[in-house]
Amino acid sequence: MARILFLSHRLPYPPDKGDKIHSYHVLRHLARRHEVSLGTFVDDAADLEHLDTVRLLCPRMHVARLTHWRGAARAAAGMLRGAAVTTSFFNDPGLRTWVDRLRRSGEVDLVFVYSAAMAAYAASFEVPVWIDFTDVDSAKWSRFAQISNGATAWLYAREARCLQRLERTAAAGAQKVFFVSEREAALFRAFAPESADRVGLLANGVDHEFFKLDAGRPNPFAAGELPIVFTGKMDYRPNVDAVVWFATDVLPRLRIRRPQVRLHVVGRRPNAAVKALQGEGVTVTGAVPDVRPYLQHAALAVAPMRLANGVQNKVLEAMAMQRAVVTAPECAQVIGARSGIDLLTAANADEYVRAVERLLDHPLEATRMGAAARACMRERHDWERCLSVLDGPLAALEAATPVPRASTSGRPSSDLRCVA
Repeated sequence: MARILFLSHRLPYPPDKGDKIHSYHVLRHLARRHEVSLGTFVDDAADLEHLDTVRLLCPRMHVARLTHWRGAARAAAGMLRGAAVTTSFFNDPGLRTWVDRLRRSGEVDLVFVYSAAMAAYAASFEVPVWIDFTDVDSAKWSRFAQISNGATAWLYAREARCLQRLERTAAAGAQKVFFVSEREAALFRAFAPESADRVGLLANGVDHEFFKLDAGRPNPFAAGELPIVFTGKMDYRPNVDAVVWFATDVLPRLRIRRPQVRLHVVGRRPNAAVKALQGEGVTVTGAVPDVRPYLQHAALAVAPMRLANGVQNKVLEAMAMQRAVVTAPECAQVIGARSGIDLLTAANADEYVRAVERLLDHPLEATRMGAAARACMRERHDWERCLSVLDGPLAALEAATPVPRASTSGRPSSDLRCVA
């Protein structure tokens, strides 16, 4: 049994958004066979009620409370020092003290870092450090800069440069670095060739037992409509861009032939631009207790991503629910889905109109595609299969680690958790 320090920029529970889904499944996989301590942040007060659930996986943890104003102040101070806004936002003195105390205690055999934002906390450890970057964050900010203007473009370009420097430095000091797809890994190798031999893949999975059809699940849609669903956190810029573009450039053309077509935007925290779509042909639900009824009873799902083309959980979940999906070619490529068999791809408004109309015109094809989609998810995106890549290196780490050691998991939880 290895003693692992798991560092994550958000509490890995509940698994209800992209980064938390990934970090939760990795944490759970590690905790099955190893003793895991968790250092993390809570940026949503509602997550505090889940601390007891997380403590079942890792009894020793430090949870730092992060408010927007506090993070903004740290980010501003970081900019003055020439640091990345992302890492400065998550620079918490209390968490740093806790991590340093663990480092000095000698009770850590491996540091597992989730996301570039947390890499600085692992810099002084002498034990192996594994970093799960998932995506190349610097590339995302670079894309944002390219479509922005003025001071905003400058800020985004600066963040891209700072993060790329951080990603390269952190990887050079790590034993292993992981990315969610070969596309992201290739982006990283292009600017950090010195760390190419450390790069591995840690793909996203989907919970097939949770995301499956259920005949008893109620239909949330009005009778007679043709519902198209987009799911996601709706204050995240790539999601906002995708749904506003689809509602503006694609949906009106679909409704000329089929006025009963309606786009349902399902997800928490819709921003002003998304809320403004509510009306003719569009429903903005906000947060819902369960996304599965919307996926199960939709005619199809769309993910017209233009700013983020990595692995999209919204696509994995819709496919696991046997929905036909129309998405960008890059989104299909990174998950290994076959266009025309497992889903349909589209690169512009004309292609989205044709793809959606094809599925609406041929419901039997949409049904067959949905079945192929679920089979694809079970074959390529099973969590156990995806995370099994960690097992061999962990076994090697255990074999190289001196034993025996006293376990820390039995200490009283009141000594082990700090909420700042």
